[in-house]
Amino acid sequence: MKISCDREKLLASFQLAATVAASRSPKEVLQNVKIDVSEDRVTLMATDIETGIRIDVDGVDVQAPGKALLPVSRVGSILRESSDEQLLFETDGNSTQVRGLHSEFNLPSSNPDEFPTVMGFEEESYHEMSARLFKEMVRRTAFATDPDSSRYALGGVLMEMNGDEILSVATDGRRLARMQGKGTSVGGHGTEGSSTIVPTRSLGLMEKSIGDKEEVVHIASRANDVLLRTSRCTIYSRLLEGRYPNWRLVIPKRDGSVKIDLIVGPFFNAIRQAAIVADQETRGLDFEFGNGTLVLTGKTADLGQSRIEFPISYTGEIIKLKLDHRFVSDFLRVQEPDQNVELDIASSGEAAVFRTNDGYTYLIMPMAVDR
Repeated sequence: MKISCDREKLLASFQLAATVAASRSPKEVLQNVKIDVSEDRVTLMATDIETGIRIDVDGVDVQAPGKALLPVSRVGSILRESSDEQLLFETDGNSTQVRGLHSEFNLPSSNPDEFPTVMGFEEESYHEMSARLFKEMVRRTAFATDPDSSRYALGGVLMEMNGDEILSVATDGRRLARMQGKGTSVGGHGTEGSSTIVPTRSLGLMEKSIGDKEEVVHIASRANDVLLRTSRCTIYSRLLEGRYPNWRLVIPKRDGSVKIDLIVGPFFNAIRQAAIVADQETRGLDFEFGNGTLVLTGKTADLGQSRIEFPISYTGEIIKLKLDHRFVSDFLRVQEPDQNVELDIASSGEAAVFRTNDGYTYLIMPMAVDR
C-alpha cells in the first residue's frame, strides 16, 4: 500500500473512526483503524464489536493498493501534530512509514487480515430521511436517556419507522422526549413494536458523521442491529436488548388544561437566573403561573434564595409546579432562542408538557411541592 494524502482531510476522517475504536480491549487489534486502499477508493474502518464504521476518504492519491492497520494513538498524534500539508503512507507488511516534507515516522504494523469485518450498507429495505431531521431527532432526544436503568432498556433512543412516519423517543422515567418527522420507506422497510432501541453513544456517532452539506441519510433496522448510510460513510450498531415502556400512555390527553406560549430565549434566561442558588441536592424550582406573570423561586440553605418574575399571557387562577431546572434547561438548550414553544400545564401533581410546531414534545414529571 502506498498513498499520498491531504493531511487535514485524512485527520478529520481518522478522528471520526477513532471514536469507535476500542481504547482498551483484550483484543489489541481493535485499538487500530484499518485502511483499505483500492484503485479508486480509500476506506477507513474501525469497530469495538458493538459499533462499527466505514468512511471513504477524499483527497488521496493512490500509488499502490493494499491495506494496513494504523494504531489510533500514534497515527492520530502524527496527523494532529504534523505541519505538513501532504503525507505519504507506505507499508511493507511489517511496518508503516509516514513521511512528510519535514518529518518521517516508522511504525510497527499488525496483520490487517486479523481485523474483524466491518459491514457495509447492502440493504434493499430501508428508510430515507433528511439529514437535518435525523440530526434534530438525535439532538432533541438522546439527552433524556438513562444508561443506568435495569428495569427497562432506557440507555438508548427508540426509533419507530413505518410508512412515511418516523418517531424517536427517549425517557429516563422522570421525563420523556419525542420527536416526529417524515421519511420515505424503501422496499417496504418498517420497524416492529418497540424493539429498535439504538444506544445513545451510537446515535451520537451517527449524528457526528453527517456533514453540513448532507441532504439525505438511509437507515435500516434489522433483528439485532441498525445501519446508517451517508454519502461518505456507513455506521452499524447493535441494538439494546430489553423492554421499552409503553411511552404513549405517558403523554397526557387532557381537556381544560392551561396552554401558555413562551419564547425560548427570555424564558431560558429567567430559568438560569433562578437556578443560581440551586445545587446538586436542591434541583427544584417553584413555578407559579397566574395574573400575567410567571414567578420562579429557588431556595437552598447554604446558597440563599432567588425570585425571578417573567411576563406571560396567562391571566387565570394561580397554578403551582415544582420542576427540576436541569430538565427544563435541557429542553430549552436544544431550541433556537427565538423559537416559540407551548407549555401545557394542569396542576401541581400532573406533568408539564412542552410542544413545538415542528413535531417535538417534551414531558417533565413534577417534584413534590413544599407545603
